[in-house]
Amino acid sequence: MKLATLKRGGRDGTLVVVGRDLARCRAVPEIARTLQAALDDWDACAPRLREVFDAVNSGAAECEAFDQAACASPLPRAYQWADGSAYLNHVELVRRARNAEVPASFYTDPLMYQGGSDSFIGPRDAIVADEDWGIDFEAEVTVVTGDVPMGATPAQAAEAIRLVMLVNDVSLRNLIPGELAKGFGFFQSKPASAFSPVAVTPDELGEAWRDAKLHRPLVVHLNGKLFGRPDAGVDMSFDFGRLIAHAAKTRELEPGSIVGSGTVSNKQGGLWGSSIEHGGVGYCCLAELRTYETIEQGEPATPFMRDGDTVRIEMFDAAGANLFGTIENRVVALRR
Repeated sequence: MKLATLKRGGRDGTLVVVGRDLARCRAVPEIARTLQAALDDWDACAPRLREVFDAVNSGAAECEAFDQAACASPLPRAYQWADGSAYLNHVELVRRARNAEVPASFYTDPLMYQGGSDSFIGPRDAIVADEDWGIDFEAEVTVVTGDVPMGATPAQAAEAIRLVMLVNDVSLRNLIPGELAKGFGFFQSKPASAFSPVAVTPDELGEAWRDAKLHRPLVVHLNGKLFGRPDAGVDMSFDFGRLIAHAAKTRELEPGSIVGSGTVSNKQGGLWGSSIEHGGVGYCCLAELRTYETIEQGEPATPFMRDGDTVRIEMFDAAGANLFGTIENRVVALRR
């Protein structure tokens, strides 16, 4: 089934069940007012939500038009947002850009940071930031968990996945080196992220969801031009079971915890072999392209995002249907 949160009814919005074609939706206050409430009582709520989903799809339910622009992120705020870095090609490239080596442990133990989750921006909201901060997008896949016990195995962790989403994990690249040099991780360099309008149960994804990975291209446009389409199921070194188990090694995860894949990235043959124009799969962030440009040309030629630039992130099934709705964020430069 497909679920979304409309920007009405308070800080946590109003839960709606969305039709498969993303055209219609129905609020379900009699089941759960918010998505977090549904996740807190998933075993009881999920069967009832599925009945509504079937009725929306069959036309039997009274519905309203589904407006993606009226959506908040499915969880407008969350108890946990832990972002991994499962695509080692991305890790290697961004560390190379900082003249940093990749520790051997990164190849056997997932890299993860704890992001700010008290407030996410909506899928069509603006990114407000200073251009000098180096504004970048990062297109990723995320999952939302139910209860995960401390010390869960990867298999147990995978069973706790309730929903799948996309995310634009905004990064401020020029602030990252200074923060990491302090030895205490990201904070200012990782502002609010934007999640896809719709969260989808794994069963609704069919064959695209297997081995705790999502096997479809993640399609990114920058200012209306195709920028990347790497396959999220390719070159993912740690599946979501591994990522969730890593997060749960020393703590329980509560329902509504979000775990990210990190920037989707496929191994490619350098700048010209990987660009969309030359038949490659392109990129899911500007940092990768800038790193290739630096390696092959001596310096980056592509700027970070500027005032008015717009990124669009979406994923389609094999028949061309939009699975999660569209993230479309426009930069609004912070003016002092």
